[in-house]
Amino acid sequence: MSARGESVVVTIDGETHELSRDAAAALEAGVEDALTHRESFFRTACVYREDGSYVVERRGAESTGNSAVFETFEEVRRLFDRMPDEFGAEDVGKSGLTGSRRHMLVRHFAEHPSFPCEIETRSPLRVVKLS
Repeated sequence: MSARGESVVVTIDGETHELSRDAAAALEAGVEDALTHRESFFRTACVYREDGSYVVERRGAESTGNSAVFETFEEVRRLFDRMPDEFGAEDVGKSGLTGSRRHMLVRHFAEHPSFPCEIETRSPLRVVKLS
């Protein structure tokens, strides 16, 4: 990408396009949105970040104390795979997560369609893996 006065020149796959600064900014925002994806569930949400990291957060929460950042989605997948057939916050805590993040992740596993499990009991919070 290079600038020419009031326009920006973008070359994609050898094809050059001249865009206004506003159009270039919109394109940049669109590419960023395409690389950053957010999903919301009942009590949790997740963000697939541009850098490949995966964030699990309490839905609607404002502080970082209500989120857990993983290097990749696959890291979360491996954590789920290591869990026993029935598990709760204490089991998740063995991975290094502390406080309410442990419960949040257990809920996230139960809510996210990629993790075949369901809540077995709410107090204490425990899920059971589905076969």
